[in-house]
Amino acid sequence: MTGMLHKKTIEDFSNDDLNLLASKHLKRCLNAFDLTLLGIGAVIGAGIFILTGIAAATQAGPAITISFIVSGLACAFSALSYAELASAIGGCGSAYGYAYVGFGEIFAWIIGWDLMLEYAVSCAAVAIGWSAYFNKILSIFKVQIPQKFLTSPLAGGILDLPAFLIMMTVTLLLVFGVKNSARVNATIVGIKLVAIAIFIAVAAPHVNFNQWMPFMPFGWSGVMAGAGMVFFAYIGFDAVSTAAEETINPKRDLPIGIIASLVICTVIYVLVAALLTLVVPYSSLNTASPVADVLVRLGHGMAGSMIAVGALAGLTTVILVMFYGMSRVTYAMARDQLLPQFLTYVHPKYHTPALILLLAGVVIATVAATLPIKDIAELVNIGTLAAFVMVNSGVIVLRYSKPNLLRPFRTPFGILLPSLGIFFCVYLMISLPWITWLRFIAWLVLGLIFYLVNFFRRRG
Repeated sequence: MTGMLHKKTIEDFSNDDLNLLASKHLKRCLNAFDLTLLGIGAVIGAGIFILTGIAAATQAGPAITISFIVSGLACAFSALSYAELASAIGGCGSAYGYAYVGFGEIFAWIIGWDLMLEYAVSCAAVAIGWSAYFNKILSIFKVQIPQKFLTSPLAGGILDLPAFLIMMTVTLLLVFGVKNSARVNATIVGIKLVAIAIFIAVAAPHVNFNQWMPFMPFGWSGVMAGAGMVFFAYIGFDAVSTAAEETINPKRDLPIGIIASLVICTVIYVLVAALLTLVVPYSSLNTASPVADVLVRLGHGMAGSMIAVGALAGLTTVILVMFYGMSRVTYAMARDQLLPQFLTYVHPKYHTPALILLLAGVVIATVAATLPIKDIAELVNIGTLAAFVMVNSGVIVLRYSKPNLLRPFRTPFGILLPSLGIFFCVYLMISLPWITWLRFIAWLVLGLIFYLVNFFRRRG
């Protein structure tokens, strides 16, 4: 945004400004297929291999399939809004960049601060889950890591070493270039899709529709509580929009990548959730690895082991794509002088924001290794939902304030779908626990204090 750093509202931007927000430093090397796989890499992970069973057992019962559809609808409306703004505005800041153009700097800061928390906490939480699955796979081969190196200090250990190492490995991979990272992501996505296909093929012959009696044991409130929990499964698709500046043809490829990845992932989630609750009682799914455990219970131990490998692959790509998204949002905020300028450093050879990646990677890896993070899903969910509300609102605002803006992709039916996106997201936010709201508000207050201090420093 060089030359546009002090423009605060949409009226300050010309059409030329809005179409020239892309950086001259990040390398354009991604296509629609890469973006679709990035979306699948971020979305198919902890949600399908962990949260599906937990949400079914404790919140929604067999109606978890409806919970996924509700969450998918909330994301679908928001995905269309993301696609419109990504094609019209671009930039690597995702919802942050859209809020900057649509509502001004202060709102953009709030959303950017929110997204930084969302991505960072997601990476830390998934790294901890990765460590648990990694240890489970090692145990199959009779390899045992000392418990003190699998447990945080607050839980009686020294550190969670595998969580630290996977986070630093992903950090270095991203430093060495987004195209290389995309190739690795594509390979790992293939592995976890094969694992899911194995589960479907093995579980399908064991379907028993009596397991769906009753279908909605916790009532509609349970379905909505389940939707609020499994929303964590969907949060990765917005990371696709952070790749705008590294996309060869963002006006065409971004909408394709965002919408295609969301549709594919929703179908997979509903299918897997239905099978899980049709082959075993829903109450037995409250485990850390429900998909693998179900196959073992059905007498398919080898298939269960293959699922564990697929889960490990799935969690790896989630970390990779979520951390990629965080680094690009942080880079955009630093470029707009809302964060220290040294964070805008781009590696001359790899064309990546290497300093942000290294600093944030060490911090997140340390958090994952030393803190027993609890209630992560709800905290991440409310931040993501708030960002989605802002994106949907941005489409509505720009339709009226900038009607002539070039929009290669337009959300159909006017402002109806963005309005529905706002409604569904707010509805899901209301279903989250009050303690989640308290933590979220505390984080926003801290962010506002940081912003005001930086604002007066810049003006002084």
